[in-house]
Amino acid sequence: MMTWPSGRDWLFSFKAFVAAMLALFIALYLGLPRPYWAMASVYIVAHPLTGATRSKALYRVLGTLLGAAAAVVMVPTLVNAPALLMAAVAVWTGVLLYVALLHRTPRSYVFMLAAYTLPLVALPSVNDPGGIFDIAVARAEEICIGILCASVVGSLLFPADVATVLRQRSAQWLGDAALWATDMLCADAAAKVSRHHSRHRLAADILALDQLISQLSYDTETAARVRQAQELRGRMTMLLPVLSSLAAVVEALHQNPAGMPGRLSRNMARVQKWIAGGAQAPLPELELPQASPMADAQARLDATEADDGAEGAEGARGPDWHDALAATAEGRLRELMELWQDCVALQRRVGAAAPEAEWTPAFRRWEVGAARHYDHGMLLFSTVTVALAIFSMGMIWIWSGWADGAGAVALGAVACCFFAALDEPAPMIHSFFTWNVVCLVIATIYLFLVLPNAHDFEMLVLMFSAPYLAIGVLMAQPRLALIGLPLAVITANDIGIQGAYSADFQAFFNGNVAGIAGILFALIWTLVFRPFGTRVAARRLVRASWDDIARNATGREPGEHAHLRARMLDRLAQLVPRLAASESELSTDGFSEVRVELSTLALQREMPDLAPDHQHAVRRVLHGVASYYQARLDARAEAPPQVLRERMGKAIRAVATRADHASREAFAALVEMHVALFAAAPPAPLPPPSGPAGSR
Repeated sequence: MMTWPSGRDWLFSFKAFVAAMLALFIALYLGLPRPYWAMASVYIVAHPLTGATRSKALYRVLGTLLGAAAAVVMVPTLVNAPALLMAAVAVWTGVLLYVALLHRTPRSYVFMLAAYTLPLVALPSVNDPGGIFDIAVARAEEICIGILCASVVGSLLFPADVATVLRQRSAQWLGDAALWATDMLCADAAAKVSRHHSRHRLAADILALDQLISQLSYDTETAARVRQAQELRGRMTMLLPVLSSLAAVVEALHQNPAGMPGRLSRNMARVQKWIAGGAQAPLPELELPQASPMADAQARLDATEADDGAEGAEGARGPDWHDALAATAEGRLRELMELWQDCVALQRRVGAAAPEAEWTPAFRRWEVGAARHYDHGMLLFSTVTVALAIFSMGMIWIWSGWADGAGAVALGAVACCFFAALDEPAPMIHSFFTWNVVCLVIATIYLFLVLPNAHDFEMLVLMFSAPYLAIGVLMAQPRLALIGLPLAVITANDIGIQGAYSADFQAFFNGNVAGIAGILFALIWTLVFRPFGTRVAARRLVRASWDDIARNATGREPGEHAHLRARMLDRLAQLVPRLAASESELSTDGFSEVRVELSTLALQREMPDLAPDHQHAVRRVLHGVASYYQARLDARAEAPPQVLRERMGKAIRAVATRADHASREAFAALVEMHVALFAAAPPAPLPPPSGPAGSR
């Protein structure tokens, strides 16, 4: 939907333009060879948020220095072996790009810049290897001037802090979560509203918040506020599986012939009202059982087993499952309240004007570590493809003797690196190619028709003001930033502003067309060697979840659980938007595997405290789960086997006979796992356990 630029957008554009003109003036005053690099660097690091500008500035300096230093080492050493030089440039770019893709934080900018700065500095210098040091120093000086100007102007002129935006984004996230929660907590199944889009957006937006949290430390923030932001991110991540699990159990209760229990329905209504009201009031009082979550189920089991014969036992099996679902839902409802209270409290603290008192968490069931999921196979394929493209472009340049070929290879390398992290980079490279053509047209008009009338720097600033203020507004809006950035940077480079006006149409045209040709080569190469995209990435993520469950269901040390949970939830955040975008044929929403794996970890955690015979029953379930997901990996199964359903029914009945903490947690985990694997279907019918009731 089209939206008009806000006052904040215009303010950012004005600040970026002021910083760019200041950088250009300083570079011209110092007589640097390519002052337009300073101007372009301002727009590369400029960001509406001051902390983000500072982080990009620091990382761009480090990346530029690293890439320029590599150019100084490589060019004089390998200039007489062109093929070896191109191989070294390609390997350097591929390796640094791989490291950059492993860092899904602003720190990746260091390695990304180092990856494509090498070909930008090294390749145009092969005809004059003795001057490579001077070129590298000038490149570093001009970039540092631009970065310094962007940072100073951004900090002095109406700085925009990251904390405020983080608070707004997290409030919007909680609003989306509230849509899902209040819909799910509606006791009347017929009155429910379908809001699956909010659930999909929740997982994807977690990744966007990571960027803001990592930039928060570059604002003038206390370490305590940064820790609170990290805690908020962790609690928001925890909220996803709790909501998903509760939603699945509630749906199973709606489908059960016995319907929604009255007490649970009243509890859900209280929590729904509390969440809808912003969770500002104290936690609502719930009608929860005083003894254990399994009290109702066990009481029903005792009563029905006292009845006569098979009819009583058969009648118990339906209500027993209904009671098990209700008991599990009540437990998860309490966890939802605690998590929601934590999220609201932390969200309020992150953007508060003054630090608040120390925060005490309400939810303590499990912790999430800082592990991430990486598809190393896809990352290697992407980076090797980029390296081969750069090497191939370089060899074509060398064999053809193309005078301006170095510029083609350099800009082709930039296009490959910029979009290597995408599942489908070709559309973005195509857009990059299109806007580079537009930049060439704009630069031609300015260089040969407009700038000849600029007789002093003030007139130059006036002539640049209209287009660059408009371009800055584009950059301020995330959906248009990838249009505004090339317009700002490439146009400045194409014009090639110097201390004195000089225009050679042939040199201008040949040099800039060479760069566009390099982007076109990158586009064709990508279309040929990366024809697949989001659908393949989604399938690989789902299979990674299956592999995780198959390998970890049979036992991991409790100390590893936080790492496994973090990796699993990070994978979910990557998977959900891909499933929505790819229209994949995969029969999963991403959440069911998460619920199964969380349940396996809960069972492993409680296993040592269970009775020996209960341990045996639970262990058989875990082995069955591992075997099923291994069979899915091997394409030997599409649905969980009946034997697993029978094992789960036996384990649920076994642990329900005790009321200690470990048995209660194992009972809830088994019920949740059963719902995740078999939906609303009750466990397989089993004969009542032998022996007197008191033996339980």
